[in-house]
Amino acid sequence: MTEPAKVLLHMCNGPENVTLVREALTGLSEYGQFAGAELNDIRTAVTEACNNVVVHAYEGGEGPLEVEIGLMPGTTEVVVRDEGGGIQPRIRALEEGPLGIGLAVIQALVRSVEFRDSGGGGTEVRMRFDTQAADSAGADGAGADAARADREGDHSARRPAAPLERWGISSRELSRTIGITIAPASAGRGILPRVLSVLAARANFSTDRICDVQLLADALTARAPQSPAGDLISLTVTVGRRTLQLTLGPLAAGNARVLVEQSEVEGLGSVIEKLSDEQRVSSDSGAEHLVLRMLDRH
Repeated sequence: MTEPAKVLLHMCNGPENVTLVREALTGLSEYGQFAGAELNDIRTAVTEACNNVVVHAYEGGEGPLEVEIGLMPGTTEVVVRDEGGGIQPRIRALEEGPLGIGLAVIQALVRSVEFRDSGGGGTEVRMRFDTQAADSAGADGAGADAARADREGDHSARRPAAPLERWGISSRELSRTIGITIAPASAGRGILPRVLSVLAARANFSTDRICDVQLLADALTARAPQSPAGDLISLTVTVGRRTLQLTLGPLAAGNARVLVEQSEVEGLGSVIEKLSDEQRVSSDSGAEHLVLRMLDRH
């Protein structure tokens, strides 16, 4: 049975980061197995909301863009947050006159939309979409779970995933660092390879090295140990010229080494060690972080 899932992305409002959001939505749709037309509507509406943050939230400057995606049976909720001016927290009725094309698109594609003050002067746009499994009769996606839960009187499948801890990335690092949290970790199998591939291309990695990044993402999500915060995978990715640094954690003491060892393949050794150029473990207040650095020297 597919569990409810949540994804949290924290990044700067650069236009290139809208692609990361679209890739995360595509990956999560594979986990939820909902129809392609529904995915297109979600990606279009969310892209419009993110573009409004890119263009309007910081008056041409740089600031945080945060996107939280929640997948539940029959419903997908996406929240777009900023800490600037954001989108005006109101959609006018059609009889009140023309409204911005972005807001009109959002209004046309969502089941519901709410605008809220996110605190600190920012805006939160909360959009809800109807989503069902592409084949609700036979699929194991979130829509199928909802139907099965109704028939069996089990409503546990309808419970939303627990809230994710918000990222706090300094303004100095924001332009090149992206925070990613995915719960449960198994939902990351379609998301993390897509997102990291985009970031590897941004770092000017070769095609072969981008394939290595995808394999590393697969290894991380397939063997992610239990975090102190529960069943999730949480990491920051820092992008440099021909360099990616992944900081995975927090992890329970000893789990960083376990993660590396469990990625071993017979005859090849540890996949994580083979694919990353540097590995180290950092400790902070009893929690560990696995730091991996990938280079493209060609």
